[in-house]
Amino acid sequence: MTADTNATQPSASTDGQLVIEPRFTGRSFTAVLRVMVAGQSVLVHKVDLAKDGAREGFVAKVKERLPAIEVSDVVGKLLKLCDSRAASLATADEAAAEGGQEPTLADLMVQTAYDEAELVHDKAQNAFATIQIEDHVETWAVKSKGFRLWLRRRLREEHDRSASAEAVNTALEEIESKALFDGPEAEVFVRLAEHAGEIWLDLCDEKWQAVRVTTAGWQVVGGKLPVRFIRARGMLPLVAPVRGGSIKDLHPFLNVHEESEFVLLVAWLLACLRQRGPFPVLSVNGEQGSAKSTLQKILRSLVDPNSAPLRCEPREPRDLVISAANAWIIGFDNLSSIRPWLSDALCRLSTGGGFATRELYTDAAEVIFESQRPVMFNGITDVANRSDLLDRSLLITLAAIPEDDRRSEKQLWSEFEEVKPKILGVLLDAVAAGLAGEPGVKLDRLPRMADFAVWITACEQSLGWPAGTFLAAYTENRSSANETAMEASIVGTIVVEFMADRPAWEGTSADLLAALEAKAGEKVQRRQDWPKSPRKLSGDLRRVAPNLRRAGMDIRFERGTGKDRKRMIRLAKVDGGTAPAGGSGENRPACNSLPGLALGQGPDGSDGCARRIEDLDEDERVAWEERVGTCMNDGGVPQAEAEDVAWRQIEARKRAGGNEGEPSE
Repeated sequence: MTADTNATQPSASTDGQLVIEPRFTGRSFTAVLRVMVAGQSVLVHKVDLAKDGAREGFVAKVKERLPAIEVSDVVGKLLKLCDSRAASLATADEAAAEGGQEPTLADLMVQTAYDEAELVHDKAQNAFATIQIEDHVETWAVKSKGFRLWLRRRLREEHDRSASAEAVNTALEEIESKALFDGPEAEVFVRLAEHAGEIWLDLCDEKWQAVRVTTAGWQVVGGKLPVRFIRARGMLPLVAPVRGGSIKDLHPFLNVHEESEFVLLVAWLLACLRQRGPFPVLSVNGEQGSAKSTLQKILRSLVDPNSAPLRCEPREPRDLVISAANAWIIGFDNLSSIRPWLSDALCRLSTGGGFATRELYTDAAEVIFESQRPVMFNGITDVANRSDLLDRSLLITLAAIPEDDRRSEKQLWSEFEEVKPKILGVLLDAVAAGLAGEPGVKLDRLPRMADFAVWITACEQSLGWPAGTFLAAYTENRSSANETAMEASIVGTIVVEFMADRPAWEGTSADLLAALEAKAGEKVQRRQDWPKSPRKLSGDLRRVAPNLRRAGMDIRFERGTGKDRKRMIRLAKVDGGTAPAGGSGENRPACNSLPGLALGQGPDGSDGCARRIEDLDEDERVAWEERVGTCMNDGGVPQAEAEDVAWRQIEARKRAGGNEGEPSE
């Protein structure tokens, strides 16, 4: 290993209030010089101190920034830095000579990384290097092609040598080891970050600037940021925002005629402009020629522009994980259907969840990805048909554009690019208002995706919308999603038909399957999605149970009262609207059946559970809804307290090792 060339690094040259701080790179006289006056940085510039012309150019820049400065003072400081650097290099050469061994190319690259990069790792044990490049810093994954090329470039600049792939790989392994074992843990972000109550939006420009959004407003900043952004191939620069626009400027470029749908599209954009979810899934459908893809490209260009904004359906979970790790927004184009595994994966991306896949060229190592991402897709039909995905979705339907109203893409994008900076500025104004107003938002009833609803409610008045505009549009859209889920579920459809001429029904899942088969007929039974066993029927019913309740059909899963205590299914129609989640029943546990749990306090000390319902899986959510109904109907408990008790019962059963709501015959 080569000697530390910065062991005798020259100290900053200073006289009075003027300070010149050097950061030398490798074994050379090239340094990044930071000029400071009274503790404030006024200039950062890279200079080769060994060249007279380079020093003279630097002095001219200092004189331009500080007209009152004496040129001779700056020249004198630079000469002192040259002398000090020469002494430090001589000392390093003597130390290397005493060692009796010339450093290898890998050693030289490792030393360059130690000298010039800040090495860190994230909680998933991925290594990163933060590098000072003139007046800004850049963060790269140690295994990335960008960092590999930077090492090669520095080796050529400082030593005029080129390394083989083997030498580079050896150096990268050493650097990665240093980052993982000696570097601090730090969080890295893609496009969006939150830090100390502020939101940061990476512009992805050459200067590595970002937009800082606070409760007081927003501004574009550069230099060394308090957050680390990484950039993947395909990420494009975001236009610099400008003040003075209106959110109405966006409407002419989106083929939506219903004002409520435009409100939901803006709400989705505002959700994308914060780093924390949950994020609603944007599902756009419409016939050919309705500008589905164009709408989604326009939306993405306002937050996370990419060279491939919309892609085809991923073939396997690994493809989805790679896409999510390398972009902020995930967009899919022209889907014909969504397979069950993909539907479940999109749900996890929406409300948070982990993905694990085997690392390439290994037998046991895993690649872990745990995060949330905004997702959008489009198709001619309603491709989202599973109730859990629909429950997280915003459904937008576009009409075909008449030929007389069509514009060429060139004209459309040219006009949009003119107003895009002001549209982004308006959105950032709303984000700033949301940061300021979110703590004071109190909704009478928290809907699904509660944090999303609270966030948009805090933002909406900045857009000039009357209070309640978003919630009205969101409530209407959720009703549409429930209808879509019922139409897509063959089990839900047949259950509704089966109950049309009876007020209630009770029996086992086997009994219900036989009754539904008689009602459905052979043609329906031959469908691939028709349940072939009582256990499958129970699972399908649990999945569609929330939708049945919203349609006025109460459904409960209980133990019978007989000696064998069979698992029973009870169906009942409820007049006058939505059925309670669980209804009444003699054999349901009382709402205070778990000792030691006080009303009004959740397991984390909070005063309710509606904000955390997104953390439950499908079976747990069904069980939660059932317990809420039991507490309200049998115990006479108010809804807010019933929801809190139901949450704590589920948590207690988890701690006790219980299994919630497992489908069974």
